This record gives sequence, C-alpha cells and structure tokens, in this order.
Amino acid sequence: MRLMAIFSKFIALLGSLALALTANLARADAVDNELAAALRSALNQPNSFADPYIGQVWLASMSEPLSRWLPDAQQRLILLTQIHQEAVRVGLEPGLVLALIQVESAFDPYAISYAGARGMMQIMPFWKQEIGRENDNLMDTATNLRYGTTILAHYLRIEDGSLVRALARYNGSRGQTWYPKRVLTYWRNYWRLSD
Repeated sequence: MRLMAIFSKFIALLGSLALALTANLARADAVDNELAAALRSALNQPNSFADPYIGQVWLASMSEPLSRWLPDAQQRLILLTQIHQEAVRVGLEPGLVLALIQVESAFDPYAISYAGARGMMQIMPFWKQEIGRENDNLMDTATNLRYGTTILAHYLRIEDGSLVRALARYNGSRGQTWYPKRVLTYWRNYWRLSD
C-alpha cells in the first residue's frame, strides 16, 4: 500500500511538472535536422500507465532487479516511472531502455565516459548546442532520459526498425554488433517481461 501511495503522489507530481523546450537550432547543417527537431519538440506527456494495475505490476517486476543498483525503493519507483514515461512517449519498450542504461552507466546519473558522454544514457554534450539548449543539465535524470530515448527512437526509425543497427548507431559503433548484443542480452536476461 505504501508503494501505491508513493506511486500516486509521484504521478500527481509528474502531472504538475512541465518541461518547456524551446527551439533555436544553432548549427542545423552539422546535425541530423530530423533528430534535432524531435529533441526540440519532446514535451512531457501525461502518465504513461494507461491501466494503473498494469503500471503497478510493471513497477514491481522491474523494481527487484533494479535494487542491485538502487537500494532505496522510493528512488527506484521514481526512476522506473520516469523511464517508462519517456520510453512510451517515443514508442520504445521500457525494458530496452533499462538494458541500455545498465550497459551505458550501470544506472549512475553522474557517469561521464572517456569520450565525454554524460548521465545514465550517456548523452554527448554537443547535442545541447545542436538544438540550442546549452543550459540543459545532462546529469539531470529526466533531461538525460528525454534526450536518450528521443535519440534511440530516431535511430530505430532511420534504421527501419533494426534494433541491432539502431543500438550500434546510438553507441557510435555502426557496423559492429558487440554493443547491440550486450544490450539485447541484458534486456532478455533482466528487463523483459515474459510474454
């Protein structure tokens, strides 16, 4: 019951928050214009759980494996709700996003790669300049998830639905399969619900 109360409060909080994204594309010629437009237009959507019961089941199912990285139940609930919302907003499987985050940062919101990628989904800072949002904080989980899910969904579209090619593109390893295989293995082993 405590989890349900926290979930209800969090959903109410999500409804009250609005992330205003403005568009000022500084270097349109240096970036994929379609992806830049998708990043600029990404707005908060209402609660992604159409059925509260299914939402509770999903949250409970995903909370246990996530406890390895986030021992606090309330933090897990908040993160899982954010991930679900952002994944559903762009048409991705939330479990796939969880697997990608596990590979990219092991759920560390302050991760910085040797190449300079930041946050849970390891977003390269150049995207902020490309879409005219230099002040965005890529260490902020909500912002990082918004960027990452939008980018992955875009790559999935331009790769005609091929998860392997889209994941390789996301990682900057186009033409190689080691990264997609790793993400897909984690998805299958940890984050995919039984059909």
